[in-house]
Amino acid sequence: MIHPALQRYVDDIRANPAPHPSSIDIERRRVAYREGATALWPTPEPLAEVRECRFDLSGRTIAGRLYVPAGDEARGFVVYFHGGSFVVGDLETHDGVCRRLAVDTGMRLLAVDYRLAPEHPFPAGLDDVVDVLRHVSAHRDEYGDSAATMFVMGDSAGATLATVAATITRHEGLGIGAQVLLYPTLGPEMLTDSAHAYGTGYWLELDHLRYDYAQYLAGADPTDPRVSPLLNTDLAASPPAIVVVASCDPLRDEAVAYAGLLEHYGVRVELLEAEGMVHGFIRLGGMFPEALAIVDDLATHMHRLVERP
Repeated sequence: MIHPALQRYVDDIRANPAPHPSSIDIERRRVAYREGATALWPTPEPLAEVRECRFDLSGRTIAGRLYVPAGDEARGFVVYFHGGSFVVGDLETHDGVCRRLAVDTGMRLLAVDYRLAPEHPFPAGLDDVVDVLRHVSAHRDEYGDSAATMFVMGDSAGATLATVAATITRHEGLGIGAQVLLYPTLGPEMLTDSAHAYGTGYWLELDHLRYDYAQYLAGADPTDPRVSPLLNTDLAASPPAIVVVASCDPLRDEAVAYAGLLEHYGVRVELLEAEGMVHGFIRLGGMFPEALAIVDDLATHMHRLVERP
């Protein structure tokens, strides 16, 4: 059941459904997504510092943004990858979310503007995420206390990239203390009970996401575990995980299944569920404070990982 605070918002979505992404030019769609995100967070959280960054990687330069909260505790440091179905989203669309996460966790947060499909299909965005993590690990003192626990965090598609990158680099000694996955998408199939129950009319439209997956894959194998982490046959030694799900999200069941798969391979997992919330609910936090209740709980769990001997 939808949280009462979100009911009118969901009703409006159903009354005014978004056009299918195939009918919209990708740049127009990105602009609309950016404008919508700004409207959802009209009053961003004030911070001690916001610094624009650049990552000079092999053959390309990637933008980033460092958020420093006034209550910077210097014990944790977050590298964040935004959502947007692999095709939309940037530093601006998640500015409000990143500010709030930095404030609530008391940790510096570094947001990364990885490349998007269809111009840069799989594995371009993933390559960016992996290479940025390697770069940040090698230059930790540029972003804060080099002894701080590094969290790899992402939402939706960004959570997918985060967990795949954490798996790829698990034996490289990058110092990733944990992965934090906010309502991740775990592959293009989406055939779970929650997908059937909430696949339309609950903000995330699954036929839209399937279309975006096709743009992202551009003919690549959808069974590649870097695309569908649920098909991974070895997750042992991956960083501990905090997985956040929404009860009215079509991707809920696959995220729960992935948490179980991580546990099967001996990875420590904490599963948090936001009752009555939809996919992407944290992005609604600027208008609906109820959507941020889980963030306080998330911050507590992250602090426990930092404090663990």
